[in-house]
Amino acid sequence: MLLVSLVVLFAPSGGGSGLPGSDKVVHLLLFAALAATARWCFGALLPALAAVAVYAPVSELVQALLLPGRSGDPLDVVADLVGVALGWTLGRRLRA
Repeated sequence: MLLVSLVVLFAPSGGGSGLPGSDKVVHLLLFAALAATARWCFGALLPALAAVAVYAPVSELVQALLLPGRSGDPLDVVADLVGVALGWTLGRRLRA
């Protein structure tokens, strides 16, 4: 999942689908999958949750500051963190 996130978040922008809000849905689903995978692999270790949660704003900063043609969006961070919360909860159910 981490490799998928690296491609989605840091590859040159393909312009998106053009559907309003689709970018936020992609961010939510991507971070939900990352958090669920982390919870499934590592259990309820708070450092695993923290790593995924910190990755959200850091990825936006990298996009804004270091990648030509990409931009950071605070609303993407919100979508990312909502995804982290949902994925962490789902991951608990998958591990049980």
